[in-house]
Amino acid sequence: MAATFTTPKRPLTWLITGCSSGFGLSLARLVQSNGHNLIATSRNPARTPDLVAEVEKAGGRWLALDVDDKNSGQFIDDIEKGGQQIDVLVNNAGYCIFAPAESFTEEEVQAQTETMYFGPYRLIRSVLPYMRQRRFGVIVNVSSGAALEGRDSMGAYAAAKAALDGLSRVMAKEVAPFNIRVLTVQPGTFNTNMGNATKLGRNPLPDDYKGSVADQMMQLMASGKFQGDGDKDKAMKTVYEVVVGEGVGAGRESERLLPLGRDLAARIKTVQDYYAHAIEVFGDVCNNVYQEGK
Repeated sequence: MAATFTTPKRPLTWLITGCSSGFGLSLARLVQSNGHNLIATSRNPARTPDLVAEVEKAGGRWLALDVDDKNSGQFIDDIEKGGQQIDVLVNNAGYCIFAPAESFTEEEVQAQTETMYFGPYRLIRSVLPYMRQRRFGVIVNVSSGAALEGRDSMGAYAAAKAALDGLSRVMAKEVAPFNIRVLTVQPGTFNTNMGNATKLGRNPLPDDYKGSVADQMMQLMASGKFQGDGDKDKAMKTVYEVVVGEGVGAGRESERLLPLGRDLAARIKTVQDYYAHAIEVFGDVCNNVYQEGK
């Protein structure tokens, strides 16, 4: 039986990471235009003074937050103890590094995982006690289609996103009794700043990969010509409505996964076929490795 959730009939306070562009900026504007309280964050607010001014003029706050900072949990404590209660945490900040899996340096994989998994986890771990005490909260983890079916050259990013997805699925069950929701947003390709946030692995591409799909992906992303299919503003309107239980989100508060994008729908079908094929081939084996007498 699905859990049921209640949402306070008041403006909510949203903390959103990665607000300097893309999904984060789009959602931040929606939150404020609908009368909610916003705490926008980015690694270096000084780079976007006009956006900071826009948010603060509308009554919000824009704070510096490096999600890689191992003390970022203190950031949550400072806000809560300063008198602002965080109702909605949106883990959105991130980047992607591209290379064949064997070519990444260990430092590159660690850095990718730090930003895409440990960073969100530290914020989640810090905010949950406050949400439990109030018996309300929403945690939104912005994932990626790569977590389902990553493209060649996206192994480190796909692994980090899949790790966050795995944590989210378990945590959603753990915190539901406290009227806390965990929503995984899984977007396909969108008109965000992803192309400009591209990093290539520092190791030279092995000759065997020259001309491969991985090589083509790396060249496309490095060119700055990548064009996503989806409309980020439409996507974030959907996220907003699912969080507050309005529009397409009305009556769907218990949903834990929000897939977004035509290209993502095709990737979901690929994954469904992947598992269906495995059961078709190995189903009899899968069901016959039990202990006798059990």
